[in-house]
Amino acid sequence: MQAQTIAFLIIVPFALAFLYACIHEYLRYRTEGRASYGLVYNEETGTTHVTGIAEHEEPYDPEDYDPNDYNDPEINRSSDDETTDEKT
Repeated sequence: MQAQTIAFLIIVPFALAFLYACIHEYLRYRTEGRASYGLVYNEETGTTHVTGIAEHEEPYDPEDYDPNDYNDPEINRSSDDETTDEKT
């Protein structure tokens, strides 16, 4: 196979995914209007993800992040396991 053909086969899936995302966002824009995207913080898992943000919500600000406020699910799970072990 020629190098151009291999490069084309590698690029085509990404181009199709990008085209699909553009069409999807355009259709969403036509029905819902302008959107504001930003980071949203999930306190239970301590992770952030990009999503649409409503007008009344504030986006996540990394400057306000305090790692001490993070709820570690592993700590909660291990304390639950210890209490069930104590009961038996």
